[in-house]
Amino acid sequence: MFSIPRIAIQSIAIALFAAGVALAQPANEYKPSVGQSGKDVVWVPTPEELVERMLTMAHVTANDFVIDLGSGDGRTVIAAAKRGANALGIEYNPDMVTLSTRAAQREGVSAKAKFVKADIFESDFSKATVITMYLLPGLNLKLRPKLLEMRPGTRLVSHQFTMDDWQPDETSYFDFRPGYLWIVPAKTQGRWRIDAPGFPGLEASFEQTFQRVKGEIELGNNIRVGLREARLWGDQISFTAVDAKGVMREFTGKVTGDRMAGTVKTGSETGQWSAVKK
Repeated sequence: MFSIPRIAIQSIAIALFAAGVALAQPANEYKPSVGQSGKDVVWVPTPEELVERMLTMAHVTANDFVIDLGSGDGRTVIAAAKRGANALGIEYNPDMVTLSTRAAQREGVSAKAKFVKADIFESDFSKATVITMYLLPGLNLKLRPKLLEMRPGTRLVSHQFTMDDWQPDETSYFDFRPGYLWIVPAKTQGRWRIDAPGFPGLEASFEQTFQRVKGEIELGNNIRVGLREARLWGDQISFTAVDAKGVMREFTGKVTGDRMAGTVKTGSETGQWSAVKK
């Protein structure tokens, strides 16, 4: 039998710990640098504070599926996963994908935060409930037609850059850096047949520019009534109309494809209304 001095045991333990750290964090792990070139943009990370604000603007919860277009080091995806959401990062640089995957593992959210190496312009992100991005204006515009075809109510958030004449529904700032929110609007453009108390089988016309809507209802005898306070928020629509007798009716409802339906309030009375696109 022989004994090992205590100092030797401590030295062995320290060496084993150091070896474990070295295995957990490879010395040659990829380290991105701010401003490095990518496929369509240079990499500049969004500040953590603005990431959190953007997710808050989009009301991200555990019920959401968040997709980050050009996910970089994965911080937005990981932050969304920490809120309980399932999140996916689409990134063209394979080294960034590996880096992000390891970061998600370290943060304990790898079950909810996933990353794929892909081109955002060739990817299907139609199932997302929230889209996040930090892309150049030209790329935002290139993506815009596809984004507008997403399910009404889908939330889009962008760091720094807008969608040209598609005005955001909300703008927030961290220092001088803006974050923008858009809600994908339902399609209401065209003529509709409305059935409602006081408006039986009348025709309504809506004009739409993104989420901005206006319209009128035809009362007959060449009288057309302009709609007041018309508003579209995703698939939710509201407007007010005054009938031929001067009675004001407040409409709220939901747009589902070629149909609308909801409640109409007349003074203290509440009824139901519906509309079908012609």
